[in-house]
Amino acid sequence: MGVGTGMGTTYDVRAVRAHFPALAAGAAHFDGPGGSQVPDTVAAAVAGTLLSPLANRGSVTAAERAADAIVLAARAAMGDLLGADPRGVVFGRSMTALTFDLARTLAATWRAGDEVIVTRLDHDANIRPWVYAAEAVGATVRWADFDPRTAELTVADVARELSSRTRVVAVTGASNLLGTRPPVPLIAAAAHERGALVVVDGVHLTAHTPVDVAALGADVYACSPYKFLGPHCGVLAAAPDLLESLTPHKLLPSPDSVPERFELGTLPYELLAGTTAAVDFLAGLDPAATGTRRERLTASMTVVERHEDRLRHRIDDGLAQLSGVVVHSRAQSRTPTMLLSFPGRDPQDAYRFLAERGVNAPAGTFYALEASRRLGFGDRGSLRVGLAPYTDDGDVDRLLAALGDFLARP
Repeated sequence: MGVGTGMGTTYDVRAVRAHFPALAAGAAHFDGPGGSQVPDTVAAAVAGTLLSPLANRGSVTAAERAADAIVLAARAAMGDLLGADPRGVVFGRSMTALTFDLARTLAATWRAGDEVIVTRLDHDANIRPWVYAAEAVGATVRWADFDPRTAELTVADVARELSSRTRVVAVTGASNLLGTRPPVPLIAAAAHERGALVVVDGVHLTAHTPVDVAALGADVYACSPYKFLGPHCGVLAAAPDLLESLTPHKLLPSPDSVPERFELGTLPYELLAGTTAAVDFLAGLDPAATGTRRERLTASMTVVERHEDRLRHRIDDGLAQLSGVVVHSRAQSRTPTMLLSFPGRDPQDAYRFLAERGVNAPAGTFYALEASRRLGFGDRGSLRVGLAPYTDDGDVDRLLAALGDFLARP
C-alpha cells in the first residue's frame, strides 16, 4: 500500500483507498477528526469475531480461550501503537468515559486546596471530568490559556499555573479543533518537577503521527480507535505500577488485577478485534518497512504524516488564493486539521453548501467548547477541515473548488 520511506518515494494513496468501501459512495471526506472511515480488514475482523464462538474470558472452553486471546492481542496492538506497556492498556466505552472514571478515582486521593490544571485548548473530555472531580473534593481548578492569534499553547502558559499543590495537569496532544500540537514533553517535564501527574488526551494526535508515550512524558495517555480507522471504543494507557496504586470503584466479584480492575463489565470482544486489525492496517501503510510491528508502525505513521502534510500545504496555498476565508490554525506544530471562518457568513451555510457538492467538512465546536469560545466563535463554532490517510489530491481539488464557489456567491 505504498512505496518506501526514503526521500523521493511516493505514498500509494490509491492502493490505500481501495480498502475503504465507504469511499465508493463518492464523498470527499474531510470529517476524519470526528471519526475516520473504516477499512475492509477492520470490518472483517469485527464481523468474524461476532460470528465465531465466544464466551467470557477463561481457559477451559475454546470460546473462553478465544475471548482471552482477543483481549491480549488488542492490548499488545495498542502497546505497539503507543509505545506503551500492554499490561497498562485499559479498554472502555470511550475516551470520555475512561477519563471520567480516572478523574473520580484520582480525586479520592486529593484534599481541599489541591489543584488541577486544564487548558482552554482541550476537548471537553479532558476538561469537564477534572472540573467535576475537583469540585467534588474542594480542589482548585486552574486554567492554562492559549493565544487565539497564533493558536499556540506554550510551556510557559502551563508553567505559570503550576504550584506545589498541583496534582494533575491535563493537556491535549493535539487540538481536535485547531490541530495545534502543544510542546507536551516540556509541559510534562515542568509538571513532573512539581510532582504532578500528566494526563494527555491523545485522541487527535494518534491518528496523524507516530506516538511514544514515554517520550511525551505522559503518565496517562487516552485515545479512541475510531479516530484512526478502528471501531468505536476508548483506550487508556499507563504504567502498570501507576494503575496498581489506584483503587477504582468496581463490582466486588470483578477482577482486582491490573488492568482489568478498571474495565467495567464484559469487554466488547468484536471491537477489540477491530482495534487490532486497525493497528495492523496502519502498520502496513509502508509495505517497505520491516522489523517488529512497533517499528513498522513508526515507519508507516511517518509516511502518513508526510502525505497529510503535503496535502495540508496544498490546502493552505489554495486558501491563500481565496478572499473571504480566515484560517485560524496557525500553530507552528500542528496536525493536518484546519479551522476556517468566513466573515459575514454563517459557517453552517458553508457546511451545507459543501455537503451538497459531496464534500464532507462539518461546522461546530466539536466539543472543544472552551477553545471555540476563546476564539470568539461561542457555542456555534466554525468549519473544520481534517485529513486522513485516505485523503487524496482529488479530494483537495474538490474542497478548494467548492469553497471557491461558496465564497463567490453574493
